[in-house]
Amino acid sequence: MKVGDALPPLEIPVTRTLIVAGAIASRDYQDVHHDAELARAKGSPDVFMNILTTNGLVGRYVTDHLGPHAVLRKVAIRLGAPNYPGDTMTLTGTVTAVDGDTAEIRIVGANRIGHHVTGTVTVTLGAPA
Repeated sequence: MKVGDALPPLEIPVTRTLIVAGAIASRDYQDVHHDAELARAKGSPDVFMNILTTNGLVGRYVTDHLGPHAVLRKVAIRLGAPNYPGDTMTLTGTVTAVDGDTAEIRIVGANRIGHHVTGTVTVTLGAPA
């Protein structure tokens, strides 16, 4: 792995089930993540994905590409455009730094409205035991 290497893009269909299940799994019971009527009453066109689900998907994207011996050391993300049911979020990544067995990867997750998530992931590339 070297600076400038790109991870292959990953398309994730954003379903209502994914949004609700992610919120429940992360114990985020805010109504905007599971109740469309209440989300609309608060000004959103529909329920939307929470940051903890996004964080998990970003981590999965990196570790699925780098393999089972990769260890996430830091995930620093920022949300932008919401992920609504029916969207497709496409995750992309570019290696921005390598120091020994540690790499930093710039992550972007985009949907039809813009960038849903941007940030960096620091990962240690462990060797098989």
